[in-house]
Amino acid sequence: MNKSFLPSRKLMPALLTAALLTVAQIASAQQLEYNKGFDDEPKEWIELQAELPPAPKAENLQPFYVGPTATQEFAIDTKSLAIGKDGVIRYTLVAVSQGGAKNISYEGIRCASFEKKIYALGRDDGTWAPSRRNQWEPIVRSKVNRQHAALAQDYFCSNLTIVGNEKDMLQRMKYRRTLTDDLLRE
Repeated sequence: MNKSFLPSRKLMPALLTAALLTVAQIASAQQLEYNKGFDDEPKEWIELQAELPPAPKAENLQPFYVGPTATQEFAIDTKSLAIGKDGVIRYTLVAVSQGGAKNISYEGIRCASFEKKIYALGRDDGTWAPSRRNQWEPIVRSKVNRQHAALAQDYFCSNLTIVGNEKDMLQRMKYRRTLTDDLLRE
């Protein structure tokens, strides 16, 4: 074998760096292409109109673990959990305080931006009142009552992507199996 065609040991790190930069540029260009429409313009995300579900029933509530410092208990109405074509996971959340006070809200989580939105609040008579804060807000990863962070990080999203379908999400909640647990099993 003719050694004159092989790069010297001094050139190997530079060639390796150049190859890695080329791969990174190709991946970046592919991601830009993915985010463009047919006319090469970046796609604009459009939120679909949310349809309010029926009031939750006790037999359809699936509790989920929020953390050891939570001051409330939380559950999702299994009949309301839906992944929209706009990439929003919508659900009815039921929160019960230690004193027994119950709050019901119809909400959405958008994994792609790690945001949440409250569409409506439940009334005692089973009807809905529109939320005054009908806007997307960042999900806060606090230690207390981190229900939105728990839903997003533990059950719905990974790397800003929806993981699985509604059945998968409910199974994770039911068996207190987080996305991290699932990834460690693979």
